[in-house]
Amino acid sequence: MSTSEGAAVPRWVSGADRAAVPSPAPPPPRVHVEHAGFLSWALLDRGTGRISGSANLAAPSDTMSMVKAWIAADYLRMAADGEISEARLRQLTIMIRDSDNAAAEALFEAVGRRASIERLIASCGLTESSAYGEWWSKTTISARDTVRLGACIADGRAAGPRWTDWLLDQMRQVRGAGDFGVRLTLPDPGRVAIKNGWLLRDEDKLWHISCLAITGEWVLGVLVRYPGTLGFDYGTALCEEVGRQAVAAV
Repeated sequence: MSTSEGAAVPRWVSGADRAAVPSPAPPPPRVHVEHAGFLSWALLDRGTGRISGSANLAAPSDTMSMVKAWIAADYLRMAADGEISEARLRQLTIMIRDSDNAAAEALFEAVGRRASIERLIASCGLTESSAYGEWWSKTTISARDTVRLGACIADGRAAGPRWTDWLLDQMRQVRGAGDFGVRLTLPDPGRVAIKNGWLLRDEDKLWHISCLAITGEWVLGVLVRYPGTLGFDYGTALCEEVGRQAVAAV
């Protein structure tokens, strides 16, 4: 089941008015994936700004390491008028490529912790997201806000004009455990910038997984939570399959 944002296009118009009516938007992608637990997804068409997704695309979940893409962007934008040390660039690089938590803690401190998440919400126009104390990993987000975050990174609002291409390039070089999601199903995975989050939480014994993928044509967000007994690979496979179906019509 899917939903979408955007104005409806009249089905019938007179011959005189037909030329003035824009072409109908393509139907939203249809996605059907059997799953246990919670699953939400959204797809943003970067050409039109249209967002399609699951019926629960506004439902909240948490970011885990996905929010590291914002932490990096926030730091880079604020440092745009000055030089960034080699040590900081290395922290930024390993935080994105390797999802290094120590680097994330240092950079989150540098950008003001909770204040950075509040800037994320304001700068990227998020409507279903909130900070969680001083924890970056427990930032609340929806699938719809995930694609808004991705668009905010892609169009330069997040990191600024000087550093946006650099950040997207780091996101294309994610490696190790964090390299999963829709790009593994595509013929040219190297063009897809990603940042994923994953954690088996002690509080509820559920795997929490978040997937963000950005290309020149679209931004995809997938959020899942499911019983810990199913394992990590169960969730990465959900992100891959949802993404494969969602972007197939783009």
